[in-house]
Amino acid sequence: MYNTSMNILYCGDRGIARGVLVSILSLLKYNFGVLHIYIMTIDYEGTKPFSDKSTKFLDALVKKTNPKNFVKKIDATDVFVSELPKRNMKSYFTPCSMLRLYLDRVPEISRLDRILYMDYDVVCRGDISDFYNTDLTGIEAAGILDIYGKNFYYYHGLKQDYMNSGVMLFNIPECIKSGCLKKAVKLCAKRWMMLADQAALNKAISKRKLMPRKYNEQGEKPREDTVLHHFSNNFKFWPYFRVQKVKPFEIDKIHRILKITEYDDILEKYDKLKSDL
Repeated sequence: MYNTSMNILYCGDRGIARGVLVSILSLLKYNFGVLHIYIMTIDYEGTKPFSDKSTKFLDALVKKTNPKNFVKKIDATDVFVSELPKRNMKSYFTPCSMLRLYLDRVPEISRLDRILYMDYDVVCRGDISDFYNTDLTGIEAAGILDIYGKNFYYYHGLKQDYMNSGVMLFNIPECIKSGCLKKAVKLCAKRWMMLADQAALNKAISKRKLMPRKYNEQGEKPREDTVLHHFSNNFKFWPYFRVQKVKPFEIDKIHRILKITEYDDILEKYDKLKSDL
C-alpha cells in the first residue's frame, strides 16, 4: 500500500533545533503528503531536552502547509533510564545519539507501521515518498551504505552492507518481532564502540535492505539525483588531514567552504524564522 502520510523521527537535545528547522523546511518544500514528525528527547544528567517552545513553533509551522501535519515532542527519559547504554555514555556524541535505539519502547511510535529516522543535519531536495514506501516485507530496516565504513565493516559475508545510521527507515513491527533494537541497546550497555549507535544497529539488524546512495548522500556536495543530503563530517587530506564539519544552518560556511547556493531559498526562510525558534 502506498502511504500518503509519512512518519518522520528526529532525536536529540535542545541543540538540534536549528538543524531540525532547516530539515523540516526542506521537507515541506518537496513533500505534499501529511507529515507526522516526532522528536525524541531526554532530560537526564545535564542534557537539555528539546524545548516545548521549539516544538510548538515547529508544529504551527508545518500546519500552515497542511492542518493534518504535526510536530510532537516525546520525552523518552524513562525508557532511556530503564536500560542505560552505560559503556557509551561519555563518547564523542551526546547520549541522545542513541535514542533511536529505543523507538520500539515508546508507545506513540511502537504502534506505527514504519518511521523514517533522519539526523538533524539532513536536508531534503526531492520527493521522499518512493523511499518511504519501499517494500519492507520481512525487513527490519532500510538504509544506505556508509561512505567510509562500507570498506572496513562487513556483517553478511564479504559484501558491503555497513549502513550509515543518519537516514534509516524502520519497519517497527518487524523490529519488535525480532528484538533487534533491544539487542542494540544491550550492546551499547555492555561494550564501548566507535560510533556506538551506528555500530550497534549494524550488529543487531540482520534483515536489512540497502537503498541507493541518493537517499543519504554523505559527500560534501549533493549529486544530480540526490534526494536527501546528509551534512555528515567529511575527512579532508589536503593540504593537511582534518575533519570538515559544516552543518546546514551554518549559512556562511555553506557558501564559503562548500560553495553551495541551491539551498538559499530554504536558508532565507530559516534566517527569518530562527529567532522565533
